[in-house]
Amino acid sequence: DLYRRLLWSWNERMNLTRHTTLEKFVSRDVVDSHELSKLLEQGERVLDVGTGGGVPGIVVAILRPDLTLGVCDSTQKKARAVESMVADLELPIRVFPNRAEELLEITTFDTLVARGLAPLAKVLTWLKPHWDAFDRLLLIKGRSWADERAEARHLGLLRGRELRKAASYQTPGNDAESVILSVSPGTDGD
Repeated sequence: DLYRRLLWSWNERMNLTRHTTLEKFVSRDVVDSHELSKLLEQGERVLDVGTGGGVPGIVVAILRPDLTLGVCDSTQKKARAVESMVADLELPIRVFPNRAEELLEITTFDTLVARGLAPLAKVLTWLKPHWDAFDRLLLIKGRSWADERAEARHLGLLRGRELRKAASYQTPGNDAESVILSVSPGTDGD
């Protein structure tokens, strides 16, 4: 709840989230982050790419203190807001005011995670030169995930990658299906 209050306070100064009711915060931010946290192995080094207001990274860090978590956002003011929230929450999260691609040039992670970042094809294009710096990518997606997968396949962005649906769950309060896609080195059958 402290995180929610901090997020909403910062949101009054800059656009960090559109989930400004308790119902939306819980049914989207907390549920998505909780489902994601169940897919991470003990002690993994995780980077939240394009964290925005800290989702899913901050929520995952609260739920899974065994992880080594970093969050990044290339928008400096968002990174500063998240850094302030992380300090207030006393969480051991490293905040990077950078694009993920810059970080992956100098460090490695076990898993990259993202929610609401961009369509799958864009994310795969950005990360294509950096697959040696991480083992897998977990993306929280909504109902258009199958169309995004089809576009990525059509563009050849899944060659040499295995994409699978790691989790599927109903979003509380509506009939929307959310999924977590896992992309890792391997074959995609194309």
